[in-house]
Amino acid sequence: MHTTRSWEFAGLKESIKLKNSEKEDLLLKSRYGDSVIVGMLDNGVWPESKSFNDRGMGPIPKSWNGICQSGDEFNSSHCNKKIVGARFYIKGYEAFYGPLNRTLDYRSPRDKDGHGTHTSSTVGGRRVKHVSALGGFASGTASGGAPLARLAIYKVCWAVPGHGKEDGNTCFEEDMLAAIDDAIGDGVDVLSISIGTKDPTPFNKDGIAIGAFHAIKKNIVVTCSAGNSGPAPSTLSNPAPWIITVGASSVDREFLSPVKLGNGMIIKGQTVTPYKLKNKQYPLVYAGQVANPDVPESLLGQCLPGCLSSKKAKGKIVMCLRGNGTRVGKGMEVKRAGGIGYVLGNSEANGNELAADAHVLPATAVSYLNALQILKYINSTKAPTAYIIPAKTVLDIKPSPFMAAFSSRGPSTISPDILKPDITAPGLNILAAWSEASSPTKLEEDKRVAKYNILSGTSMSCPHIGGASALLKAIHPGWSSAAIRSALMTSAGLINNQGNPITDASGTQADPFQFGSGHFRPSKAADPGLVYDASYTDYLLYLCSNGAQNLDSSFKCPEHSPSPVNLNYPSLAIPKLNGTVTAVRTVTNVGGSKSVYFVNVKPPPGISIKISPAILYFNHIGQKRRFTITVKTESEITGSVEKGKYAFGWYTWSDGIHNVRSPMAVLVA
Repeated sequence: MHTTRSWEFAGLKESIKLKNSEKEDLLLKSRYGDSVIVGMLDNGVWPESKSFNDRGMGPIPKSWNGICQSGDEFNSSHCNKKIVGARFYIKGYEAFYGPLNRTLDYRSPRDKDGHGTHTSSTVGGRRVKHVSALGGFASGTASGGAPLARLAIYKVCWAVPGHGKEDGNTCFEEDMLAAIDDAIGDGVDVLSISIGTKDPTPFNKDGIAIGAFHAIKKNIVVTCSAGNSGPAPSTLSNPAPWIITVGASSVDREFLSPVKLGNGMIIKGQTVTPYKLKNKQYPLVYAGQVANPDVPESLLGQCLPGCLSSKKAKGKIVMCLRGNGTRVGKGMEVKRAGGIGYVLGNSEANGNELAADAHVLPATAVSYLNALQILKYINSTKAPTAYIIPAKTVLDIKPSPFMAAFSSRGPSTISPDILKPDITAPGLNILAAWSEASSPTKLEEDKRVAKYNILSGTSMSCPHIGGASALLKAIHPGWSSAAIRSALMTSAGLINNQGNPITDASGTQADPFQFGSGHFRPSKAADPGLVYDASYTDYLLYLCSNGAQNLDSSFKCPEHSPSPVNLNYPSLAIPKLNGTVTAVRTVTNVGGSKSVYFVNVKPPPGISIKISPAILYFNHIGQKRRFTITVKTESEITGSVEKGKYAFGWYTWSDGIHNVRSPMAVLVA
């Protein structure tokens, strides 16, 4: 659903209000997140969106101490019982770039880009009927995960001078830190931060990690995107153990727009462009055949600005390849050169993952293998032709979910002893609210206005976890941020809608460095049975062993710091197994007062895992039990262990009702 599909796909449906449904229904039990305040660090909000109306909402929680800051086209009347506060932070940006160019961005909490409005409505947008993207795609009732949660907007990201908005915006560390510190004082319960670093950054130099660390002290749940630098390994952002790091996967919906080739072949494609071709065959060319003579060979098929010859491209469908530049920018170049339509072919890295874009002309996107098929047809035919069949929204697509190719991967280079990311959530082709001062492609030349728009990225999956955290916080106000993360992680799913293990975009089985503990299941997370709790002090002790010691100068590290493997985390990573490693974990009972849990271990291939004790007895809620995990290479099959390559396994505590599952990643030194 704000998405109109992803919350429903995650199992969060509004049930018919039967007498016993309150027990079962997470939305009812949490009162739709009513008492919870979620802080959004992003590039502002479009307050007029119907998703932020406050009709029928109760008074603002007494815990709220924030403000509604005025600025360009924004004043206190733009806040309400839904958007309870809004601020902007620009000192760091202006210290670097000089005064903000007011034609690029509003010097206020107002969003001129779309991204911040999209993420905010995904967390907490109200239920809005009859919503769709331009062209009527993904129509339905839009809703955020916690439709009655309150939103506090902290604008920290701004337009980059000299760059198009489609290239993204920039967020300065000092602005983010100032915003997080204000959010803590303002009284937020959850922080959703769809911002990542370009390169892995040590914790003591990472503004988001430092700010989030301050937030954890006040028991605020912090959820962040893993980044969009996949599918290469060790690309992820926000790996701190006090942050929930979120990967991105698909929902069970596609926007099918096939290409019909002159030889009768029909090639699958996807798009959300509202533009259609007349039903006939048009000349089809590869961009390299209609490029200007000065374009370097390596960029021939890329359709970068100014690359195509108007004389050669006019009236033709142009096939461009992914790699350099933006997907929507390539379409704009085809349009500039007089092309009538555009086919975007994936690179090998993108595989089968198709991002649906609101292109500025009739267009569709095809997978890597299908792109090769079309190129083969172009190169073997004298007068190749094609027709792009107009798109339609199709639901119940199988298999779903699959991991997005762009989703950044572990292992973390900053803290390899923590398995990251933690979890995955919908991030591919997500519909949510949009800024009416932007356009669906964000391209300057695109003059269209959209109230709702489809976007892809871990920026879209992060607020799904933000919304789910708000619901859990409403049901369990006394839980720590670590307990909420643990509940989400240990209840996550590993199976797609065909009953098979979740795969990547190309159909290969995915692993915990892509999805962490699996695909989020918010309804299951409300009753996890056991949680792995951790305190602010536990993180400080972890930092002592990690070497980033100056995050809290009042804390003195002990002479012998506990091993980082002993941080009470709901997963286990051992980056250099040499001999035997023993990790200690503690679980807290939050399920039945009298319960018995048995452990089931699926060890990583070639690795021996012993858990002791193998049975845990609980006789009251809140009771804690300790166990050890002993990890060593199985001497008799050491030959089968591939050195320098991670192997994955799982261990699960079960009482017959709850399955508390944790992933393991082990690398033999």
